[in-house]
Amino acid sequence: MKQKGFLLLLFIGLIVLAACGTGEDSQEEQSTDNVSSQYWDEIKEAGEIVVGTSGTLYPTSFYNDEEKKELTGYDVEIMKEIANRLDLELSFETMGIDTMFASLKNGRVDLIINDIEVTEERKEQFSFSDPYKYSYTTMIVREEDHSGIDSLEDLEGKKAGGGATTVFSQIAEHYGAEVVTYGNATNDTYLRDVDNGRTDTVINDYYLQSLALEAFPEFNIVLHPDLRFHPTEQAIVMPEGSDTLTEKVNEVLNEMREDGTLTELSEQFFGGKDASKQPEEEVVEIEGLEL
Repeated sequence: MKQKGFLLLLFIGLIVLAACGTGEDSQEEQSTDNVSSQYWDEIKEAGEIVVGTSGTLYPTSFYNDEEKKELTGYDVEIMKEIANRLDLELSFETMGIDTMFASLKNGRVDLIINDIEVTEERKEQFSFSDPYKYSYTTMIVREEDHSGIDSLEDLEGKKAGGGATTVFSQIAEHYGAEVVTYGNATNDTYLRDVDNGRTDTVINDYYLQSLALEAFPEFNIVLHPDLRFHPTEQAIVMPEGSDTLTEKVNEVLNEMREDGTLTELSEQFFGGKDASKQPEEEVVEIEGLEL
């Protein structure tokens, strides 16, 4: 009798433990679901999405008037279209690239868009949309001697202008260059310093560099004719775990790709070129660069 009673109590105990275990699993799943949807739920309830961008990066995010009243650019117009299709009001917070990621983490902005490259290190901390731009990396050098740079290895000992935490600065440092950092500076500041010898190069995106050169013909600088490296994908950055928000943004981006809106906006801001598609040029991958 005692043995039967013990077995009965043991059986009941196992049932209770199993029930408790199932409850904990359900709570964990529910908690995960809440985290993945809370960002979108809060944005939808507010009826507004707040976006971080620089406002100084031509032609993706810039002011088209001296009074800085109207923000435009490829990235900005993409974001305007996304907000419109999601039936949300839109406001921008302008800031330097080094501030954007911190602002996203502390909730000052809901997402950031500023020609930001998708990297493995960033994917560990943030969620990314599908790419809306494909490109590769080039460098601006002085026209008369290409700043003494014939290969990527020649960057050793040179000075490269850039933001402190950008991928382009990491590339410069990877090859032994000294990075001269700036705040939220406009393109003319970077280009002028290469022209006057304060720096030797600016490493950056092909499309952005090409148009920057066209905008400032007074500087004796060129895109390096022989160096095309580090293919890139640019995407919208959102808080880590914001699955529902990411899905909503991706749905709209896919619609914009299919109906030709991304191509139209790209051709408008990139001199008739379609940056929403993979480039056809041969581009060198950089070995040993961990991003």
